Amino acid sequence: MASVQDITVSASINLLSALAFLMAFAFLRLQPFNDRVYFPKWYKKGIRASPRRSGPMMKKFINLDFRTYLKFWNWMPAALRMPEPELIDHAGLDSAVYVRIYLLGLKIFVPIAILAFAVLVPVNWTGSTLDDIKDLTYSNIDKLSISNVPSGSIRLVAHIIMAYVFTFWTCYVLYKEYQIITNKRLQFLASENRRPDQFTVLVRNVPPDPDESVSEHVEHFFCVNHPDHYLSHQVVYNANKLAKLVEDKMSLNNWLTYYQTRFERNPKKRPRTKTGFWGLWGKTVDAIDYYTEEIEKISKEEAAERETVMSDPKAIVPAAFVSFKSRWGAAVCAQTQQSSNPTLWLTEWAPEPRDVYWNNLAIPYVELTVKKLLMAVAMFFLTFFFMIPIAFVQSLASIDGIKKVFPFLKTLIEKESVNSIIQGFLPGIVLKIFLAFLPTILMTMSKVEGHTSLSSLDRRSAGKYHLFLIVNVFFGSIITGAAFQQLQKFLNQSPSEIPRTVGDAIPMKATFFITYIMVDGWAGIAAEILRLVPLIIYHLKNTFLVKTEKDREQAMDPGSIAFPTSEPRIQLYFLLGLVYAVVTPFILPFIIVFFAFAYVVFRHQIINVYDQKYESAATFWPDVHRRVIIGLIMSQLLLLGLLSTKNAAQSTPLLLVLPVLTIWFHRFCKGRFESAFLKFPLQEAMVKDTLEKATEPNLNLKAYLQDAYVHPVFKGVEINRPAVVDDEENNPLVSTKRKSGKVSKASSREGSP
Repeated sequence: MASVQDITVSASINLLSALAFLMAFAFLRLQPFNDRVYFPKWYKKGIRASPRRSGPMMKKFINLDFRTYLKFWNWMPAALRMPEPELIDHAGLDSAVYVRIYLLGLKIFVPIAILAFAVLVPVNWTGSTLDDIKDLTYSNIDKLSISNVPSGSIRLVAHIIMAYVFTFWTCYVLYKEYQIITNKRLQFLASENRRPDQFTVLVRNVPPDPDESVSEHVEHFFCVNHPDHYLSHQVVYNANKLAKLVEDKMSLNNWLTYYQTRFERNPKKRPRTKTGFWGLWGKTVDAIDYYTEEIEKISKEEAAERETVMSDPKAIVPAAFVSFKSRWGAAVCAQTQQSSNPTLWLTEWAPEPRDVYWNNLAIPYVELTVKKLLMAVAMFFLTFFFMIPIAFVQSLASIDGIKKVFPFLKTLIEKESVNSIIQGFLPGIVLKIFLAFLPTILMTMSKVEGHTSLSSLDRRSAGKYHLFLIVNVFFGSIITGAAFQQLQKFLNQSPSEIPRTVGDAIPMKATFFITYIMVDGWAGIAAEILRLVPLIIYHLKNTFLVKTEKDREQAMDPGSIAFPTSEPRIQLYFLLGLVYAVVTPFILPFIIVFFAFAYVVFRHQIINVYDQKYESAATFWPDVHRRVIIGLIMSQLLLLGLLSTKNAAQSTPLLLVLPVLTIWFHRFCKGRFESAFLKFPLQEAMVKDTLEKATEPNLNLKAYLQDAYVHPVFKGVEINRPAVVDDEENNPLVSTKRKSGKVSKASSREGSP
């Protein structure tokens, strides 16, 4: 059980850590040789160039202008200075809306914290329940919680009233924010420049046809069913093996460049390497000759595989990107059922070309269903078995627990200074370490499920991570923590008293979550802006691989928002804030500091660093809204259960109204706003088409879309494309045996009625 002293020690450690990270960042960002690490976005846009200094050689690497060091905090106001419309133009709507999640946290919790400290903290502090319970471990922080209010006390009315106030305020802010984001999305789509995905639909599960190839079958189907709007299509090749060969070849080229650079710097000595993994073991050979031979070998494999993919009909999978002459035609196709069999000719909006996850386009429909089932089962077992390390972390939150797990440390941990560090800092950092590898596992599971775009992979992984945090981190920490801390009391009391003890113990877990917030939300966010790993990798590449300016650009790693991990992590803070706002308001200032600090940091990163992999126009916002609602409902149900241990059963009808109202509110928002994130209005599509025809009457849309959805490994390679029905033929319906669109005008006139 962390005391006030433990929390103070933890706050000191994390504040010093955050300050050290910020000071290091403020110094490193001013150095010319780090410019590409801390401002890569401006280099990508071609606005910024490598700093060139005249005078001493040192000036090319070290900033000797000491006046700039006096303004090292200027990055904070600079991050807030850019207006949101300009931020959207600069970084995209996804990035701008992402930072609004942190702003949403401030809008919700700042007023709630003011009310809670004005009303609930005095009510809780003046209670005396904890002093009257024998053998119960608690700290002064717990006296600020509802645990210190006597059972059946009239004081509990204040908590019920505040629960209503907090719920209505949260719903009001959520509604206004949903409305703002919806309007921004519609404005963004309306003002957006022409993009290939606006005219293109992804068609999957194309049924086999004995008389036609996949390409011919797709062309015929859309010529018949969309005769006035079909333009062209691009079949999907199963090029996963070829893509792997291309990737391996690129890695070998990097190693060859590295050893060639070493040899150029020291021509007297040929570099040597071992043929085993990463050159760590195996036969010792000449490195340049070895990698040259390996590249020649894999180049032959690549050429053979490329020829196989291009010539083998079996390499074409039953899927295609179908393009239309207008946005209206694409919208109609994407948002309607194409066949009487709902499992065939499945259509959806094509992701933008850079958002496509090509590896999953070749997965058949039935196989997708099986994989999703297997991943659901795997997710259940992963969540269940991860409770073991969570229980271990909770054992570290208790000195008695540590003595039982590590008895040989008894003498050391009984020292007061060590005791404070262990209980105030260790549990949070250990939990963060355990969670470090989880996102990679969840992303792999999402890829196995078969999602076809990077954005959908991110959203699906975020959903898994959010569920995991709720079950394991939140409930797991509360349940196992209560068991560890009150074990003696559990064993020496009647079973009927256990629910009351658990009810009293749940608010006390606020101290553990406070330590976690400081480790993850304070020091962790400060480490984000330092970019220590990209900094090291860039300088290693710049030293050993970079030969030209183009190589230097490729060595930059601007990164992007890690949505699958960042957004669920934010939702954990929403959950903690909503649950403990009524129960233990002392946690709220720590959460507010996180939201404010993260808002500034990520705004800076979005402006200067991150280069987003795709643009989904804030498609993820309904998920954000739903998860905050889930946290709100959980807070209401937990308060209901907690009050039942306080002999306040008469309050049950009052509190049951809250989740009902919250669910109704969510359904109202879903009906009011969600369609704007799932569908594209035909009216808006027609307006954009009409304006485009008026402003660009000679636009060659076919040429614009021709290579948009070609697999990256085929970029710059001539592909045998199916001929497209000539516009002059008006795509006649074929009433007899189906034929390819490759028909002449004469035969077309003969076949027409």
